[in-house]
Amino acid sequence: MQNPKPGVPTREQIRRAPKVLLHDHLDGGLRPGTVVDLARETGYDALPETDPDKLGTWFREAADSGSLERYLETFAHTCAVMQTRDALFRVAAECAEDLAADGVVYAEVRYAPEQHLEGGLTLEEVVEAVNAGFREGERRAREGGTFRAGGSGGNRIRVGALLTAMRHAARSQEIAQLANAYRDSGVVGFDIAGAEAGYPPTRHLDAFEYLKRENNHFTIHAGEAFGLPSIWQALQWCGADRLGHGVRIIDDIEAGPGGQVSLGRLASYVRDKRVPLEMCPTSNLQTGAASSYADHPIGLLRRLYFRVTVNTDNRLMSGTSLSLEFEHLVEAFGYTLDDMQWFTVNAMKSAFIPFDERLAMINEVIKPGYAELKAEWLFDQTTAERPLASGSAVGEG
Repeated sequence: MQNPKPGVPTREQIRRAPKVLLHDHLDGGLRPGTVVDLARETGYDALPETDPDKLGTWFREAADSGSLERYLETFAHTCAVMQTRDALFRVAAECAEDLAADGVVYAEVRYAPEQHLEGGLTLEEVVEAVNAGFREGERRAREGGTFRAGGSGGNRIRVGALLTAMRHAARSQEIAQLANAYRDSGVVGFDIAGAEAGYPPTRHLDAFEYLKRENNHFTIHAGEAFGLPSIWQALQWCGADRLGHGVRIIDDIEAGPGGQVSLGRLASYVRDKRVPLEMCPTSNLQTGAASSYADHPIGLLRRLYFRVTVNTDNRLMSGTSLSLEFEHLVEAFGYTLDDMQWFTVNAMKSAFIPFDERLAMINEVIKPGYAELKAEWLFDQTTAERPLASGSAVGEG
């Protein structure tokens, strides 16, 4: 009998597979209904739509419009309704629940505390509200979820926060110190985000030097809209542990007509040093960093064994989930459960929690979960080949 093992996972298997998410923005992942509710509660009256379904469609269309102004406007609306402790708590709790329901077992979710001060909160109060919300969301997911592969019941998830400083502002040192102060209370690292062009990461060297002295972790948005100089500065000047997006590293890779591939020195360094790339396929299509899923650099980078991870970026604006991102890649590249496991282990290896905890997640959650999914064909095949005998009935014999 030929081996009947399936080639690609089903949609349901992708959802149940244990997944790891490293690049997800809190203010880019709200439920549309929550945006409407919070706007009503806080008196915010500038939403373009007040019906949740229509508002969700508006967010996706604005992000797909090709207009930077409309894309940035989407975040103006979400941040506007995230200015109270209760709002931040709710958004964070729902974020953890939604990710867990999608099969995410570990996530690092980032947000900029400086963008949530208009209601009178302090930076510390913002961080504490979000941390409390993540813990509540973890609890709800654990107690209210359904069984999935690799789990013992419920939707188990662990969420860490990344504190982001806006690269066009001047608060990066303050936010870095905040991240360090809460590093044992749910904050796992630091990030800078915002427009790359005109705002190089070297503007924030003081913050990065401080974090390195404190033996803390940080990632940098680099190589998304801007090119190789942004990646080079993030790594060689700033010392980033990971690259947010990093998709433009493809500009330092030359593919010949015969399939030969030549890596430039920066691309070679990124691969040799196993620098994690936090890639977000759907978001990259929206911002023009790739023209289609099939043409996304992630395909070549995976073949070349770069430390690639798969992420969502902004689930609301992209109308996506981590399962949906994998669905697109499975369709574009024919990826199997083995490929999904490879991406997932890459992400877990690159997380900002201690090594022993990462190793336990890989060996005790991720690998068993994929082993169970990959073994399902055995039972399906047995059932198909050995039907109940004709005329038999329960109790006969």
